[in-house]
Amino acid sequence: MTATATQTPATADADRAQPLLSVKDLKTYFPVKRGLMRRHVGNVRAVDGVSFDIGQRETLGLVGESGCGKSTVGRSILRLIPATSGSVTFDGEDVFAKSHAQMKKLRRQMQIIFQDPVGSLNPRMTVGRIIGEPIIVHKIAKGSELRDRVATLLKKVGLEPDHAFRYPHEFSGGQRQRIGIARALALEPKFVVCDEPVSALDVSIQSQILNLLADLQEDFGLSYLFIAHNLAVVEHFCDRVAVMYLGRIVELADRDTLYRNPLHPYTRALLSAAPTPDPAGKKQRIMLEGDVPSPIHFFKDNGKPAAHTDKAGPDEHTEAGVTHITRQSLLDRPPLQEVPNEPGHFVSTHGFE
Repeated sequence: MTATATQTPATADADRAQPLLSVKDLKTYFPVKRGLMRRHVGNVRAVDGVSFDIGQRETLGLVGESGCGKSTVGRSILRLIPATSGSVTFDGEDVFAKSHAQMKKLRRQMQIIFQDPVGSLNPRMTVGRIIGEPIIVHKIAKGSELRDRVATLLKKVGLEPDHAFRYPHEFSGGQRQRIGIARALALEPKFVVCDEPVSALDVSIQSQILNLLADLQEDFGLSYLFIAHNLAVVEHFCDRVAVMYLGRIVELADRDTLYRNPLHPYTRALLSAAPTPDPAGKKQRIMLEGDVPSPIHFFKDNGKPAAHTDKAGPDEHTEAGVTHITRQSLLDRPPLQEVPNEPGHFVSTHGFE
């Protein structure tokens, strides 16, 4: 199927099976109130029209700078943060249409691994209670059966069964993240949001956690939304990659295509900043000039970028072998279009030559 300018990545690949998760035009705004009367003066457009699919056993990487809305996307999907508009369909069910009781049942299939392995664990609870809590809440097991399930989960993530009697402060950062992963797997979900699960860990520990997540995906048939800012990690771990800038996806493609042929100037700038293992290797450096625009003041009342320009393409120049791109020229984010002769590769552009 050939995609048109109005198509979203969620409908482009006709050969892909029915997706496990389908996100369409997701928007999450936070109101800004000022003054003595707390008058509503605007919105923080944290997520401003995001669409993508995630298939069975697939890992979609979501990358971008801090503050671009990555984590808000993941939490909005799980309804940990209320979305403003859009739709999320999980396994054929409308997530946003579920009542509180219905959502509790659906949460067995949708879990999250948090970024901070320290703050995400209750310091007053033993590891056994932390992992067993979702099992108790959903009335799956109790007594000796509960203890057996917790022991099995601990062994699955590389810990010992007797660790269930210890407290989180007795473990290292990597071990705490393993506990968080065990808790996410306690209900045997189909889909897991990995919210920067290795960014707070040492490099040597990161590889261990990534290998663990890959093994668990194979064993349990999991699908991941992998939120990260480390492009080397994403290249190693993800099947497809979506690049976010100021609340929107500006490029989406399979991993190999995106790293081989990045088309959006923001994507090229991110990839050029990634370190390379070869110190003698040379690559074109692309610098983004200017401060990151505020998502509060960045829009006019009609939702158009406040600094919108009719000039197509980025404002860039090359000096001393380095290409400079102004952030101001990236404020205009047209709808995604499929790249000619590259099925499944979408980029935010006004058109192709």
